[in-house]
Amino acid sequence: MTTNVTNVVIVGGGTAGWITASLMARILGKVINITLIESDKIPTVGVGEATIPPIISLNAALGIDESEFLNATKGTIKLGIEFENWKQQGDSYMHAFGGIGKDFPFCEFYHYWLRHQQQGDQHYDFGDFSLNYQTSKANKFAKLRHIEGTQLPGITYAYHFDAGLYANFLADYAKQQGVKHIISEVEQIRVNEGNGFIDAVTLANGEHITGDLFIDCTGQAGLLIDKTLNTGFVDWSHYLPCDRAIAVQCESVEPITPYTRSIAHDSGWQWRIPLQHRIGNGIVYSSKFMSDEQAERLLLNKLDGKPLTQPKRIQFRTGRRTKAWHKNVVSIGLSSGFLEPLESTSIHLIQTAAIRLIKTFPHFGISNSHIDEYNRQSIIEIERIRDFIILHYKVTQRDDSPFWRHCRQMDIPATLARKLALFKTTGKLFREQDDLFTEIAWQQVLIGQGMIPEQYNGLADQLSPQQLNELMANLKVLIDHSVKNMPSHDQFLANL
Repeated sequence: MTTNVTNVVIVGGGTAGWITASLMARILGKVINITLIESDKIPTVGVGEATIPPIISLNAALGIDESEFLNATKGTIKLGIEFENWKQQGDSYMHAFGGIGKDFPFCEFYHYWLRHQQQGDQHYDFGDFSLNYQTSKANKFAKLRHIEGTQLPGITYAYHFDAGLYANFLADYAKQQGVKHIISEVEQIRVNEGNGFIDAVTLANGEHITGDLFIDCTGQAGLLIDKTLNTGFVDWSHYLPCDRAIAVQCESVEPITPYTRSIAHDSGWQWRIPLQHRIGNGIVYSSKFMSDEQAERLLLNKLDGKPLTQPKRIQFRTGRRTKAWHKNVVSIGLSSGFLEPLESTSIHLIQTAAIRLIKTFPHFGISNSHIDEYNRQSIIEIERIRDFIILHYKVTQRDDSPFWRHCRQMDIPATLARKLALFKTTGKLFREQDDLFTEIAWQQVLIGQGMIPEQYNGLADQLSPQQLNELMANLKVLIDHSVKNMPSHDQFLANL
């Protein structure tokens, strides 16, 4: 299309629609017109309430005040995700944000930890050297750039919040930035017979909304990308067997913990996300191994407080669109694909998709070069996140149910198999370009799930046994001292 792209139409609101509208209005608002159409008759999924640290950059880019944001969304702090019963029943570990220990040139800290474990003196858990982990388990929080008196990294954090309130917060923001908001159902979509592009959508009141570029934020319905343009879908259910979820909210309890919990059960896992005013709960499971009724009973029996809502059942299929951008339609959010919320990546994928679109925006006309590059980056990103999520299911010692035996035996992508083989034999990990999760993230999950490498980096032998003992002991003291001096998470929230 050689026509300049000046009119952008976003179909669908919710978190996906309003994050996209807010970012585009903030960055491109002076050169394009943005219209967002949403129906008040179609409920949003609204269960993506946990985030990862890049959301700090999103809010900063929008110029959002943190206290105002946390108050408006009933938000809390998230320092990581605690995984319970994933390795075996009764075991737990945390994928905590931020650094662990002290890295040396060409040799990461966990190689020293591995050597120290083999040395057989005093054993420490890997999480003992994570400031985020120790802070979260003490139910504390403080903004800390570095551990006092050192260059060791401080606290890295994200948020829990009410997804519906967050969408409302961003809707107000986007409208102040000039986004036109229309509440109506889309009843008809006009496709250009010549090039297959969407020319306009017709609303319930008969109004025609034309656009140069359309953004599909209609969730799993995929109204534009799927039902109109018939863009294909790459199914990953053979790698990720869970296909159902049930969400319910319950009364809050004290203290408000600054971390997400992911609790594995016989046929999947359960989430617990603490907010200021309530707790978000849900169960993710495979319908091949557990019925809806069994899952609902299990979820309701595990709540910390009285249920505040009726259980909401959600069906999903894991995978991605063959093309996230097809013709003049870009799919963002669940319309572009789905990965279960095990590592809280749903909102992040919305954020990165919107940023990617801004960077590749076709101001002077849509070309295959724009589309191909956007799709290339989208595929790399989501497939690497997919591998990290599969890791949790594949690397487990559980064999106490048919579901877990299936996960241990299932095929995995070659990209993940290569990474696991390298780590198991050599202890080495390499973060590939554009990979969301760092080596430290992979280390925590691999070690937490029970995969201990056969070797460590030989550079870890540059310290004598005594020096190694002193390193471990001193790091532990520094972290414990930092945690002791922090205020509680509840105190932080009270001071907002």
